[in-house]
Amino acid sequence: MTPLYWALLGYLAAVNLLAFTVYGVDKRRAKKDKRRVPEKTLFLLAIIGGSVGAWAGMYTFRHKTRHWYFVWGIPAILLVQVALAVWLTMQK
Repeated sequence: MTPLYWALLGYLAAVNLLAFTVYGVDKRRAKKDKRRVPEKTLFLLAIIGGSVGAWAGMYTFRHKTRHWYFVWGIPAILLVQVALAVWLTMQK
């Protein structure tokens, strides 16, 4: 395995952990009626590679699961990312 592979793997692990954590923090803030994380930030975390963490955070914390654009949008982002990863690995 190349150093680039390990760097990418580390990045994906970090951004997914961050996304999962931010969904939990936002849920806690919602319950306490505190300042919230903007929805565009939650989507951005998924777009930059944290879609698995975002999806897991949504269902672990039961957060944003009543909003259709999250229920359909986060899995759609994940699907596009998986398709892109498969396509990139087949390019040689």
